[in-house]
Amino acid sequence: MTHLVGGVSSAARVLPETSGGALCVARSQGPWLWDLAGRRHVDTALGFGGTILGHAPAEVVEAAAAALRNGPLPAFAHPGEEAAAAALCAHTGPLDRALFVSTGSEAVHLACRAARVATGRRRIAKMAGGFDGWLDDIAFGAAGSAEAAFPGNARPETDRVALLRFNDAEDAERLFAEHDDIAAVIVEPMLANTGCLMPAPGYLARLSEIARRHGALVIMDEVLMGFRLQAGLTSHALGLDPDLVTLGKAIGSGLPVAAVVGREPIMRAFADGRAVRAGTYSGNPVSCAAVLATLRLLDQADYPALLARGDALRRHIETCFADAGLAVSTCGYGSVFAIWPGAQAPQDYAEALRLLQPGWSQALHLHLRREGVLLMPSGFGRLYLSFAHDAEAMALLEQGFAAAARAMRDGAAA
Repeated sequence: MTHLVGGVSSAARVLPETSGGALCVARSQGPWLWDLAGRRHVDTALGFGGTILGHAPAEVVEAAAAALRNGPLPAFAHPGEEAAAAALCAHTGPLDRALFVSTGSEAVHLACRAARVATGRRRIAKMAGGFDGWLDDIAFGAAGSAEAAFPGNARPETDRVALLRFNDAEDAERLFAEHDDIAAVIVEPMLANTGCLMPAPGYLARLSEIARRHGALVIMDEVLMGFRLQAGLTSHALGLDPDLVTLGKAIGSGLPVAAVVGREPIMRAFADGRAVRAGTYSGNPVSCAAVLATLRLLDQADYPALLARGDALRRHIETCFADAGLAVSTCGYGSVFAIWPGAQAPQDYAEALRLLQPGWSQALHLHLRREGVLLMPSGFGRLYLSFAHDAEAMALLEQGFAAAARAMRDGAAA
């Protein structure tokens, strides 16, 4: 009997069993995971994007440990919180106010709350198939749900959330023609949890223009993509100017920390009590120390080299499968991308549903595990690279994908 429901606290962490049984991680370091049997794996899940520096970077671990020894939960203000906020806002341009929480879901919840207070409106528009956290309101329409597919072509909505079709600007125009109570549109730089669906050229800029023309705010959900393309916001790298941005994952190197950054007039609602903010662990010394140490390291990191390594791996994967007579495609960015069966990656959620082959994705995962490579098994999964993925790790990834392509060509049992 196991007392842990489903064997793990988050459903995203469930992995298929092999002849060797279930995978359980004993420790992690850099680009590597070791299982209980002592076998080493090249990791491409990386805390679902939360460890862009690699697992357990020494400087971050030391900073967090020092904060822990000094007392992890003083309840009241401590100097590390303002220091971490100042360091974060130094990377976010006009978004010069920050609040810390413990998870990305909380960050999205606070951003939506701020937008509702700032506009006096109640409804948030989000992308069908997008994942902006697991809390009740915003989990509506996540990938795999009936609502995300727009059943019957009617717009799925509740009294607090309405869905939009990603990459369909005309649908955004229709939404605002239908509703005058939209407080904000929330969107990711790409729909990561739907297989890294990329925005069409100009789509995000037009979506922002439509929202603002109708008095709605723009929330960029960068819990996954923040600090992935540069030491700052992906929104700004793409030429966008959001009102609020949610961050997490990369800013804390695996520690439980997330943040909302926004313009002062909007964020003022939290200071003057118009919007509630709370959380026993929000802005705790250990997480703030991790943020400070992480940002210092990211400022020194070679982003172009990381993105180039990822782009080269994408080409290698596509070539390996082509050489095996199998067509695959990739979509995303160099440090985070998805692998799709077929010659063309999907452009929207409807195409993603048609191309989705869960059995194929699980087989790829299992073949790679035999080669010492750990890949998310979901058809909507992603492959992440970190700054710790050195020449040895990249060579093993290339060898693993070449072997997996041959095995899938030959129909070897997964």
